[in-house]
Amino acid sequence: MIPDKAPKEDVFHGAADLKKEAHIANFEKYKELYVKSIENPDEFWGDIAKDFFWKTKHAGQFLDYNFDVTKGEIFIKCMEGASTNICYNLLDRNVNEHKLGDKVAFYWEGNEPGDELTVTYRELLRRVCQFANVLKSQGVKKGDRVSIYMPMVVELVVAMLACVRIGAVHSIVFAGFSAESLCERIMDSQCSLLITADGFYRGDKLINLKLIADEALQKCRDKGFPLQRCIMLKHLSKEAEETPLGSQSPPAKRACPDLQVPWNPEVDLCWFTLLCGVSDECEPEWCDSEDPLFILYTSGSTGKPKGVLHTVGGYMLYAATTFKLVFDYQPDDVYWCTADIGWITGHSYITYGPLANGATSVLFEGLPTYPDVSRMWEIVDKYHVSKFYTAPTAIRLLMKYGSEPVQKYKRQSLKVLGTVGEPINPEAWQWYYTVVGEKRCPIVDTFWQTETGGHVLTPLPAATPMKPGSATFPFFGVVPAILNESGEELEGPSEGYLVFKQPWPGVMRTVYGNHQRFETTYFRKFPGYYVTGDGCRRDEDGYYWITGRIDDMLNVSGHLLSTAEVESALVEHEAVAEAAVVGRPHAVKGESLYCFVTLTDGVTYSCSLEAELKKQVREKIGAIATPDYIQNAPGLPKTRSGKIMRRVLRKIARNDRDLGDVSTLADSSVIEQLFQNRCCTAV
Repeated sequence: MIPDKAPKEDVFHGAADLKKEAHIANFEKYKELYVKSIENPDEFWGDIAKDFFWKTKHAGQFLDYNFDVTKGEIFIKCMEGASTNICYNLLDRNVNEHKLGDKVAFYWEGNEPGDELTVTYRELLRRVCQFANVLKSQGVKKGDRVSIYMPMVVELVVAMLACVRIGAVHSIVFAGFSAESLCERIMDSQCSLLITADGFYRGDKLINLKLIADEALQKCRDKGFPLQRCIMLKHLSKEAEETPLGSQSPPAKRACPDLQVPWNPEVDLCWFTLLCGVSDECEPEWCDSEDPLFILYTSGSTGKPKGVLHTVGGYMLYAATTFKLVFDYQPDDVYWCTADIGWITGHSYITYGPLANGATSVLFEGLPTYPDVSRMWEIVDKYHVSKFYTAPTAIRLLMKYGSEPVQKYKRQSLKVLGTVGEPINPEAWQWYYTVVGEKRCPIVDTFWQTETGGHVLTPLPAATPMKPGSATFPFFGVVPAILNESGEELEGPSEGYLVFKQPWPGVMRTVYGNHQRFETTYFRKFPGYYVTGDGCRRDEDGYYWITGRIDDMLNVSGHLLSTAEVESALVEHEAVAEAAVVGRPHAVKGESLYCFVTLTDGVTYSCSLEAELKKQVREKIGAIATPDYIQNAPGLPKTRSGKIMRRVLRKIARNDRDLGDVSTLADSSVIEQLFQNRCCTAV
């Protein structure tokens, strides 16, 4: 499973002085702990659990599970019967027990340079308690679902932890999603309250978030789900506000006097007004380890997003431990994850993991290229960032501008670099390692999913020799396997389906409201295994290499998109009779959306129709799903049974005429026509 010795050739190592303070200083130590985590998980995770506060202890087996659908219902339980509160462990424990009240929890860096805020652990605790009392005053109680649709501001962290403090379940929706997507998520999770903001800037683009939120609420009403309350934060509004905690109104560089904020007094409530006179003390709600913590939606191959459900105890342990060991967190570190909290990376590695370790983090609202392409490195120097975590998409984007914008800044504080969201190609890895890290910073190329809760395949900075593009080895408690199409485990160098053989504390527990879908999606294809949906290759040294999705999913800029979801959005347009969506390689985004559309009789393809279709997808899903290419397809390659052969469409999108066996096609003449109509440039 794990090689006896790490390879000596064709690998890279971090700086030698990193090993002096590292939690896991060498490969032998990693192997020793890994074996313990697999053979004796109760003891391994039990020792880690001692570092946290538990109101009551668990009794019985630490981890209990069934991964085999042929033996009954799938379940995973960790420390069932123990009670705790994550907010208490992240804030109260750090302020009172660890005496970190005056330590900075977040350096908030706004979209505009110079728009900044510093929040200590003590202030964050006060703000969270105060807003938790606001939620209680609005009738929110343990188990209720609360939807959060906000930009990257400190109040987003406050809102999610306030939910956690009173035992409510947060469902955060990325602020780039459309009104339709927000509506769908609110209704699926039956949320009792929406928390949003007036608007925000993404670079130089103004996003009227409240307008989108109102449209989503109207859609909910139209569909028979009238959400009665919406709390709005004034982030850009010109009106002067002051919270009881002394936070001033938006500075001039952030304020937007022209922002028109819709307001419905029967539904809308002002964040700052609600805080007036509210106590900043709030007793935490003690929750069972297996109580729901949050729901986070991820695209599904059927088109309908899946509400991934994580629970309290196991997720806390796993997010905290992966953060500590994968980034080799030390007390004097300043850590920066550039992700958005609307994704799982922001949940685990901006909020829960760092705060559980008492870390200081940078919380960034802006873009890596605004106002110029040096922005990230300017921030690294400004806050002396030592651990930096970003996406391969960002690295490839910045590579285009060369090394000069990077080398304008010193970056001497950097010790560990990380990547997340998709496999990083070796060329981007080498640039990241050589130019950004100056050949002294190890790169932790982390593979994981919304469903896994935290890293499952990853290097450890001081212990793992790195191969550019490889996620290397499993994290503690994770047992990977590679299966062939028949479900047989492959040994040694091999390629096939990546699966996991047993649970770890942070793995998802179900799809919210649809346990059958949970079992079908992840466990029915290969009984006894958790199926990731990703292909994987293992080399002769035992290193794991993720080869990409094997279902109908695309990875665009690190975000999983369902081809079925995009196809559904396209065919809702009256001009489209049928649509098929595939991925086409993209130099920056990794994959781009290439769409084939068959029009209804009598409709002519035009530039204006093309623009309408792009707009339709944006409105239904969000800007991240906007098609890069749309091709008029009078016919689609189908089998005699009527199934679209997307394998052939992927070849056409890439202009690859090596089609393989097409003998099952009902009409092979459509292929040449599609090749002739190919899109050569993005639309």
